[in-house]
Amino acid sequence: MTAKARGVGLIGIEGCLVEVQVGTADGMPGIDMTGLPTASLRESRFRVRAALRASGYGWPEKRLVANFAPADVPKGGTAFDLPLAVAVLAHEGVVPASAADNAVFYGELGLDGSTRAVPGAINAALATRHHARRVLFVPARNAAEAALVPDVEVYPVASVVEVVEALRGEATLARSEPRSEDAPVGDAPDLRHVRGQIRARRALEVAAAGGHNLLMVGPPGCGKTLLARAMPGILPPLTLDEALEVTRIHSVSGLVDPGAPLRRTRPFRAPHATASYAALVGGGSDPRPGEVSLAHAGVLFLDEVAEFGRHALDALRAPIEDRVVRISRSRRSVIFPASFALVAAMNPCPCGHAGDPSRACRCPQRRIDAYRQRMSGPLMDRIDIHVELSGVPPEELALRPEGEPSGAVRERVMAARELQEARNRVGARAVTNAALDLEGLERHAHLGGQESLYLARAGRKLGMSARSWHRVIRVARTIADLAGVEQIARAHLAEALTYRRVARGRALVPA
Repeated sequence: MTAKARGVGLIGIEGCLVEVQVGTADGMPGIDMTGLPTASLRESRFRVRAALRASGYGWPEKRLVANFAPADVPKGGTAFDLPLAVAVLAHEGVVPASAADNAVFYGELGLDGSTRAVPGAINAALATRHHARRVLFVPARNAAEAALVPDVEVYPVASVVEVVEALRGEATLARSEPRSEDAPVGDAPDLRHVRGQIRARRALEVAAAGGHNLLMVGPPGCGKTLLARAMPGILPPLTLDEALEVTRIHSVSGLVDPGAPLRRTRPFRAPHATASYAALVGGGSDPRPGEVSLAHAGVLFLDEVAEFGRHALDALRAPIEDRVVRISRSRRSVIFPASFALVAAMNPCPCGHAGDPSRACRCPQRRIDAYRQRMSGPLMDRIDIHVELSGVPPEELALRPEGEPSGAVRERVMAARELQEARNRVGARAVTNAALDLEGLERHAHLGGQESLYLARAGRKLGMSARSWHRVIRVARTIADLAGVEQIARAHLAEALTYRRVARGRALVPA
């Protein structure tokens, strides 16, 4: 006799339905595993055996074999404990074999028979729905997260005993329902605390309105970090589809709060300059999302960007362009979403005082050149907005009134985003101006004859590449949206062009 129970394996952020088959084999009592189990899965036989004994069901005095089908896909993690336990119990007749036919089981077991929370519950619920299954059993701490997916009956269980009693019909479990949540309250700094820096504030607003990448160059203490951390506060809230996508990514990384599983605020990720290639873009033998995917639909902030490794920085080029991360391994390839707004900040030189009239820079020219060249030309080309900041004198800090609050800026940003949502349609979804492809750029950001001639002349003087040309038009489209006009005018192009001058004037792009 072969008994079956279904679990879910994770391939990147996608759930794959796995059938756990248990049968008998010749040999001494024990259990063999097939189906490409990893070390974490092979260890589950010890946890399951102890959990069943602690729950009073014992362990079969025979040789068992457990196959995890499909057998050609590597399986890992501890979430297969629960389906393996159910399959063993069904094989021994403790639970009816037919009771688990339409159910999926996802969870880790403790040695005492209790269930323990695992990452990826929402991904398991999505896989359950995709494969037309109706019922999902998960640990109690994962229930609120899994219940976010409609059309799936999610039942929280605290122990193996509860699962057995439910499958036997001896007890009725309470179905977990989605929780109603209050409107999200962000904790981003308010822009009113930023004194001065009018040009940088404007650049931040344009970047937020169009989803553009932003580079800020200025001396230490001029407000670069405060501006970057204020950006989530002027972005519109996540839509439901965006919130589910962000929650999926954070769930497989174990970053979901069980008390409020649905991520309603836009992510803000600020990795340290020592972050590796894999930490930034994702990877590992069992690929996991990196910082660029954890920042999906939000902001990736690289402070002191020139201190990051050159290899790690250049790894950002493909995600910025494609808005996804593709990680290939010998057995499979996974894709992680990575549609983020990059905000980078750096000093003009290693000491930070090049061009500062109040403090002299003592860096040798060769060190300045080497420092600036850590940002490669192709990466700089992919950053839409470059802006230079200067220090704010103490007397201005004391006398200058507070700046415009984030709430007022957010209203303008949301109005511009609404225009983009109504206009920039790609299939069934809307994209920001920064994500417009060339066809969409031609359709929604078409330039008139005079505007095209003006941009051509400016592009020749600045030595712009074709990529820079298109990015200037995207930024101009956003500036026009902030102004509430449909046609891009010369003034919008002129402002967009000023955001390319840091790269030229400071020679940040290697010659």
